[in-house]
Amino acid sequence: MQPFTLPDFYTPYPARLNPHLEPTREHSAAWARRMGMLDAPRPGGGLIWDDAELARMDYALMCAYTHPDCDGPTLDLITDWYVWVFFFDDQFLELFKHSRDLTGAKAYIDRLERFMTLDGETPPEPQNAAEAGLKDLWERTVPAMSDDWRRRFITSTHNLMVESMWELDNIDLGRIANPIEYMQMRRRVGGAPWSANLVEYASAAEIPDRFAHARPMRVLADTFSDAVHLRNDLFSYEREVRQEGENSNAVLVFERFLDCPTQEAAELVNDLLTSRLQQFENTALTEVPAMLAEGGATPAEQLAVAAYAKGLQDWQAGGHEWHARSSRYMNDGLVTDSAFVLGGPTGLGVSAITPGRLGLRRRLAQHSHTPHRPVGHLAVPDLYMPFPIKRISPHLDASRRHAVGWAREMGMFDSVPGVEAGGVWDERRFTGFDFPYCAALIHPDAGPEQLDLSSDWLCWGTYGDDYFPLVFGRTRNLAAAKLCNERLSLFMPLDAGATPPPANPLERGLADLWRRTAGPMPEPYRREFRTAVEDMTSAWVWELANEAQQRIPDPIDYVEMRRRTFGSDMTKSLARLAHADLVPPEVYQHRVMHELDTAAQDYATFTNDLFSYQKEIEFEGELHNIVLVVEKFLGVDRWQARDVVARLMEARMRQFEHIATRDMPAMFEECELDEETRAILTRHADSLKEWMAGILEWHRKCARYTEAELHRVSGVAAPPTVFLRPAGLGTSAARLAVPATRTQHR
Repeated sequence: MQPFTLPDFYTPYPARLNPHLEPTREHSAAWARRMGMLDAPRPGGGLIWDDAELARMDYALMCAYTHPDCDGPTLDLITDWYVWVFFFDDQFLELFKHSRDLTGAKAYIDRLERFMTLDGETPPEPQNAAEAGLKDLWERTVPAMSDDWRRRFITSTHNLMVESMWELDNIDLGRIANPIEYMQMRRRVGGAPWSANLVEYASAAEIPDRFAHARPMRVLADTFSDAVHLRNDLFSYEREVRQEGENSNAVLVFERFLDCPTQEAAELVNDLLTSRLQQFENTALTEVPAMLAEGGATPAEQLAVAAYAKGLQDWQAGGHEWHARSSRYMNDGLVTDSAFVLGGPTGLGVSAITPGRLGLRRRLAQHSHTPHRPVGHLAVPDLYMPFPIKRISPHLDASRRHAVGWAREMGMFDSVPGVEAGGVWDERRFTGFDFPYCAALIHPDAGPEQLDLSSDWLCWGTYGDDYFPLVFGRTRNLAAAKLCNERLSLFMPLDAGATPPPANPLERGLADLWRRTAGPMPEPYRREFRTAVEDMTSAWVWELANEAQQRIPDPIDYVEMRRRTFGSDMTKSLARLAHADLVPPEVYQHRVMHELDTAAQDYATFTNDLFSYQKEIEFEGELHNIVLVVEKFLGVDRWQARDVVARLMEARMRQFEHIATRDMPAMFEECELDEETRAILTRHADSLKEWMAGILEWHRKCARYTEAELHRVSGVAAPPTVFLRPAGLGTSAARLAVPATRTQHR
């Protein structure tokens, strides 16, 4: 029996079939045979693939469904790419995953990468079918594409191959990833970003370079990738988990993290799949047109982006149809011949018009929240924090005196247009925030000037985070918010030269901070730091856009954007710039460093969301809080959501510890780093420990989130009694049971 019943899928786009299917079937079988893929031996005897196995999997059918409009030669090439990638995956499983041969796996992948050449490079002679196939495909594909596309495709192909080591390592340890780690790594190892690159080729619609790295295009690719992977995890659970012993599968990840039955985990994975598809739609219909209009896109550029988005939609629809047919996957019971209500159409491909599969439940959850609902104080549970506060800057008192004067000088206590009555802050509130205390905790070694600068950055970022919703959010004036955000870049000149006269405290504060921070930096480092600041401020506009739609963010989009709204990317950039000349850039792009940084960032941002829940949900009418996002996604109350968030924080912290103690030393050896670089990266990990611990301690002491302060600032007296949750016999059924502890290991 199947381990679970496949859920109803949200399939908003009908699948269509390329008319060149039959010739491509013949071509792909002949190509695989010519490359040696049908003669590759399995270590225990027999072949990895034979003619019958390749015919059963029918990759030509998959590509004919996922690329319905391309011509015959293009369909041949695209199909050959997929034959190669699935052969690589199955061969890697047979050669290295079953035997846990980490050393052999790394050598195999390192050599395979040499066949993705740049201009002037010569590949080695192929020694196996995977190498022969990649060499042939590379030579047939890259001449038609730009250098920028080549770089992006090399990166996605590299990730697809190299991050297989992550899966292999987790199998070797018996370790199951936490949900956030899994989704991030699944993108790298799963291959869908690679598929998105091939959509550009098949659609003859290469994304214009100036738009390729913008948020809307990144979200299209990411939501496409996540949806492809989540769908695949549902269909492949039986083969991967039950038969092959894999542990990189979203259903298994949800099972273990939430301690729930397999069927329930599958339904939650499907909910997340639906949410990602709807995020794709929202981005395509709201953010992409705005990006093209504001960027002055030419008609040709607009056509290319539209064709790319359509190509991704076609892939989603066709990929679902192929999974429903392929012998590679669990799909019994998915296809029925029974007529729908009122005698509707039957058969494959019609689920897009089935009334019960329109994703209305997910849309309702996202758009049905009532702002400013009374929620009362949400007590923060005990949080797992293994790093105690050991040090604090001795310059704290002096920095406190400086901070009040600086905020006053910048005009942060003054009235501003849109907030005439009392301004954004007053001096009493600011003193209670105590930004210097936070700075002294997270930068205990800072000198007097450095501590003042750190305090002022914390002040400015928090002021901006309060300023945007107060000035622009209440009036839904997105145009003014975007203009305000665009002007901020004028106060961060790359040549450290003159700036226009500031028009408000936000601009005045940034101009001063930029002069003090970026002035001593070389120009390339200024550019990187300015990008980090711009990412944070543009994320404030993203929040306003969701507010205008009264839309609670998709869970994955929220986690990724929360790192920006919190300013953690800016903090990371500042820390890296101090050693930019000593640490190669590719080291910071390594999977280990990326996971280390994002695990720390998520712990810090979720800390803020737990402490600020009442402030944001009840007093500010906010939609951007991880507790609320979890409430709406899981359909639970705020206490249950709070406990899930606390467990997420523990999982991310334990992942941080795992990386710091095990993965970083392994990366040092893998990358052959010198002692100085190892010491710098070790200090970076230690500074993140102080950063997380300091942020948690500051939240515990800060007056900003206390219920008494919230009522004082709002002018609304606290109610005499707040009933926070049901009590008495029978009410336990309304609560989700959440175990106190759990492990990531089997």
